[in-house]
Amino acid sequence: MKRDYFDSEPRSNEEIDGKPCRTCVDFKTWAKLTGKSGAKRGKNCPLDKDQLGRNTWSFLHTMAAYFPDRPTDEQQRDMKTFINLFSKFYPCEYCAKDMQVDIANDPPKTGSRSDLSLWFCNLHNKVNKKLGKPLFDCSKVDQRWFHGWDDGSCS
Repeated sequence: MKRDYFDSEPRSNEEIDGKPCRTCVDFKTWAKLTGKSGAKRGKNCPLDKDQLGRNTWSFLHTMAAYFPDRPTDEQQRDMKTFINLFSKFYPCEYCAKDMQVDIANDPPKTGSRSDLSLWFCNLHNKVNKKLGKPLFDCSKVDQRWFHGWDDGSCS
């Protein structure tokens, strides 16, 4: 059965069509759920929740870093539309619904590159807090995603 992103019925965070969802759990959990606890992760396997999250945040932060300093009204609308649609199509339904709630409570700030970068950093920190992960110092967002670290390690 094909997964329909527009189903109104929420599905289990751990199962899609009766199978554990790879993008909803880490690889070790997925392996246990599927009875493959001795499985080793290969190079070219579908992403698990952790890999998908890291790659997604890298993309979103980099995209924000290259957003215009003075975006047009159209660019601002397009970015807001992108973020809203992104939150609907994110492969982990639990994460997608959580992001939808977060952006409804704190809509994207698209007035400038800096506004968008800080908005994504704060959103990422909200997720990190929920997951018990360390928070990032958002005053360093340009160093991390745009200019490179002041110590020259990215030069």
